[in-house]
Amino acid sequence: MDLASAVHSALAQAYPDARCELDYATPFELLVATVLSAQSTDRRVNTVTPRLFARFPTPLALAEADAADVEEIILSVGFFRAKSAAIIALARRIVDEFDGRVPNTLAELITLPGVGRKTANVVLGNAFGIPGVTPDTHLIRVSGRLGWTGSTKPDAVERDVAALFAPEDWVMLCHRVIWHGRRCCHARRPACGACPVRGLCPSNGIGEQDPAVAAQLIREPRG
Repeated sequence: MDLASAVHSALAQAYPDARCELDYATPFELLVATVLSAQSTDRRVNTVTPRLFARFPTPLALAEADAADVEEIILSVGFFRAKSAAIIALARRIVDEFDGRVPNTLAELITLPGVGRKTANVVLGNAFGIPGVTPDTHLIRVSGRLGWTGSTKPDAVERDVAALFAPEDWVMLCHRVIWHGRRCCHARRPACGACPVRGLCPSNGIGEQDPAVAAQLIREPRG
């Protein structure tokens, strides 16, 4: 087993429940929730989406929404005016150009307002089962520390990580790496002494080494 695969195996054992932490029931709900999660947390987004989707359950309903009504609901997620405009605009595009259905290709998804490759890959992988690498901030940081990439640019990280693993592993790999980044491999003071991949990580030692102290740094994520 190569080193990257060994790391993935260890992460799979450490985080057997890893999954997308945004709450959703349909591809449309996941798309909107992912747009809202930018510069926010999944936990915060999950507090506003039940009311948002109760009020605007379909692309058509959201496309016809008054911006002020949407802003009032999503106020707490941050950048609420820009995000309100984006999700209303993407809903209109879905209604006008995709017959009210969320498209299931990367090329089509990234034509929607507020949707880049990261958001598109979240939707493709989790709502449609189509493999993709999601280069969010945790995956970029952890992949760099593991030596999987020498870049911090999302497109380059996406390519570098994808090259190391089979496509069928990409979605769950991203969930596990993101969970690891949120819980253990923090941007500041990573919990190296309690890390499940410390024996495989070339960056082991940049954080807290004492196992007891490091264990105290393991935390439930803010999202």
